[in-house]
Amino acid sequence: MTRDTDVLVLGGAGVDTIVYVPELPLPYADSYMIDSGIRTRAGQTGDFVAVGLSALGLRTHHLDMLGDDPEGELVRALHQDKGIPLTAVPQPAGTKRAVNLVGPDGRRLSLYDTSRSHPDDRLPEPTVRALAEASRHVHVSLTHPCAHALPVLRETGVPLSTDLHDWDGENPYHEPFALAADVVFLSAAALTDPERTMRRIAERGRAEVAVATAGAEGAYLLTDGELTRIPAVPPPAPVVDSNGAGDAFAAGFLFGRLSGEPPRRCALYGAVAGAHACTVPSTETEAIGREELFKRLAEAEN
Repeated sequence: MTRDTDVLVLGGAGVDTIVYVPELPLPYADSYMIDSGIRTRAGQTGDFVAVGLSALGLRTHHLDMLGDDPEGELVRALHQDKGIPLTAVPQPAGTKRAVNLVGPDGRRLSLYDTSRSHPDDRLPEPTVRALAEASRHVHVSLTHPCAHALPVLRETGVPLSTDLHDWDGENPYHEPFALAADVVFLSAAALTDPERTMRRIAERGRAEVAVATAGAEGAYLLTDGELTRIPAVPPPAPVVDSNGAGDAFAAGFLFGRLSGEPPRRCALYGAVAGAHACTVPSTETEAIGREELFKRLAEAEN
């Protein structure tokens, strides 16, 4: 079978409205003057992963539900601009959107509009199957339509990855994703014991690799039963925003994996890509390219 796509990204398409605030948490006040402007741009987790993979030269296809609305047009325009094929399933409730409050240190607080999605949302099974079978790998976002697609994806036999984001290790919603994927990404932010959670994922599910990112402290890599600490890579410029860093890490890691690199080197690719993302303002959707990735990695290793 011909694999015309390197990575199919499932779900995670949407629009964010970015507001730079003087501090987080934001103290109550009747109003704030936002001199930097309030901007709306396409780009949520699936979009960021797709952009990151494409920037590294991987043939990428994105599948999700989009509304017939201005937000949906922004998402379509982003993919067209980046040259990323997009299959958009109609979403009557509208395109997913969020408001991100970003502090001076780059931390963010996201407000998600849950009215734009429903538990019974579905991606058409024949579409999921056909696109997955034409792909070398599938990256699955943490959404209801993607949860329903997991059994079909497993039937295809195509390797899967997923990002559990700030999972606490207990919320049952995340478990089907964690147990179905061959590569599991998550943040250590809400975990008291990242190693325990990662080992539970590997023992109970299919994961060959589990990675927990820990910001400036680097990341934890679990593979073949061995836990390794991956050091953080210094950002090449001042940190302005952490939004999209985890998605960039996943894209860098998957680039390494699909290039045949061992897990530790894949994680270093991820660390470089994640550090770069922290230097990109929330109002932009840009990712590191392959040449720059290799250059930064060589600098970090010297």
